[in-house]
Amino acid sequence: MAEHNILGEDGEQRAVDYLEHAGYTILHRNWKAPKSRHELDIVALDRHRLVVVEVKTRTSRDYGEPFDAVDWRKIRALSNAANSYVRTYRIDLPLRFDIIGIVGDELQHIKSAFLPPPNSRR
Repeated sequence: MAEHNILGEDGEQRAVDYLEHAGYTILHRNWKAPKSRHELDIVALDRHRLVVVEVKTRTSRDYGEPFDAVDWRKIRALSNAANSYVRTYRIDLPLRFDIIGIVGDELQHIKSAFLPPPNSRR
């Protein structure tokens, strides 16, 4: 397995551990939307809210903050995949998009990091 894949898997596990410790219920990891190449890193419940968490892991800040990698294309893809998730499981809960950025030993959780674009599929 490539080193960047191992780094990503380790980061996602750290994010899951952090979220579970904070009281979230993890529903899915690496959920792939049917008939799509888009994936949701973590889908969780926070009380009565569905939370889609994008995890970005870096070894350093040499190429910027992990959050910088979540651009409008990624937001659109996450929004479409989340809509597919909600339809697939017939979920009727408020939806929130979070980002967890990990650099070395530091983990930062941004709640409500972005809103879905108005033109994402419903």
